[in-house]
Amino acid sequence: MKKNVASICCVAFTSLLLACLCARAQAPVAAETPAQRDARMAWWREARFGMFVHWGLYAVPAGEWKGRTDLAEWFMDATGISREEYAKFAAQFNPVKYDPDEWVRIAKNAGMKYIVITAKHHEGFAMWDTKGTDYNIVQRTPYAKDVLKPLAEAARRAGLHFGTYYSIMDWHDPSQSPAQPGKHYNPTKMDPARKRAYIEEMKTELAELIHETHTEVLWFDGEWMDWWTNADGRELYAYLRGLAPNLIINNRVGNSRNGLMGMDKGEGVGDFGTPEQNIPAQGFGPGVYWETCMTLNDHWGYNQHDNHWKSPEVVIRNLVDISSKGGNYLLNVGPTAEGTIPAPAVTILGEVGKWLNVNGEAIYATAPTPFAGDHGHWEADAKADGKDKRHWIPRWDWRATSKPGKVYVHLFEWPGKTLRIDVGAVKVKAATLLADPKHAPLKFVQDGKTLDVQLPDKPLDPIDTVLVLDTAK
Repeated sequence: MKKNVASICCVAFTSLLLACLCARAQAPVAAETPAQRDARMAWWREARFGMFVHWGLYAVPAGEWKGRTDLAEWFMDATGISREEYAKFAAQFNPVKYDPDEWVRIAKNAGMKYIVITAKHHEGFAMWDTKGTDYNIVQRTPYAKDVLKPLAEAARRAGLHFGTYYSIMDWHDPSQSPAQPGKHYNPTKMDPARKRAYIEEMKTELAELIHETHTEVLWFDGEWMDWWTNADGRELYAYLRGLAPNLIINNRVGNSRNGLMGMDKGEGVGDFGTPEQNIPAQGFGPGVYWETCMTLNDHWGYNQHDNHWKSPEVVIRNLVDISSKGGNYLLNVGPTAEGTIPAPAVTILGEVGKWLNVNGEAIYATAPTPFAGDHGHWEADAKADGKDKRHWIPRWDWRATSKPGKVYVHLFEWPGKTLRIDVGAVKVKAATLLADPKHAPLKFVQDGKTLDVQLPDKPLDPIDTVLVLDTAK
């Protein structure tokens, strides 16, 4: 197809812009002090709750294929479908009901403070008009429009932060061959002669995301192949921080993640750990940032048969548990191929938002619990093979979060008329219930480490009634 002058100028301008960005990235990233890093991470750390969105061509089959109904974002790998056959789904991807302002409204009503969406999943299909490949939503679908920039703009209009997910592994790219052709794509094998060109293509696409969406978080995945190394991760991290010094990047930019536990098992790269579908037994102490990512049902991408939704109670208590340990909660939704978030997800998130409207003070910008033992305890097993074995016994009656001068005790189980807890060295000055509009003072007695608080007969909220303890700073 012949290009017109305007198109040529547009391409030239984009190329010049990316060249300038790339040149800027060659400068080394200045070393950060702990205080500078904490300042860069401040908004993310204080947000506590975000929406993850997995959206791509896998939404078209909606979980079904040749009698199977258990598929989603790993469709290519699970079925062994050829690249050519899978790419035909692009002609059916037409999200005419996509409304980025509606998605943002759903996230904001849920009390979420940021959104992270798949710019490119393992399938290799880009959800914006990238110059890195024509295998993208603008060039290959009847919709023919970018979906990322409108969502980024809608998020910022509503006061939410915006991030993008990007897979290092690419099942569609010719530089990589499937692990078992005709059966599985993961983990891909890289043609050594093509690796450098592929990394440069990645840089082109990532620079576009930074420039066009002003992404504040880059959430990498698909980093576990043998051909991707920590050295590659450090190079990419430095390049991206050179483009955007305030950018926040997860630890999957390197290759040292300890599986789904999500934290680094060795010399790590990136700014925060990524536990997946699990909540660590305990926190990791000051200066260690982490975020549990989790599905709202049993799949990341859309599956029309998956109605195994987490209840509002489970979501709220997960959020509290994570916050009490100093982490963030990134909760996923999988939109349909038409561009709508499933109605059950919207309903559940709305109920979570109602709780946060009342109790958000006890979640946002909080620090971990100041008390010992409120998450549970390690219990020793009998010795085996000459080694001591231990297992974690969680407790689920309450959790605690904190701010200067306040401790928030989240009561999952109502203790009756008296709550007795060990507050350690914390000195309590007053006690109220956060959901009580009158904030009527509660009677309490503190005897050393032991605090007894007199409570009403019934909880104000059966999921989590928050007791606020004003403390000596």
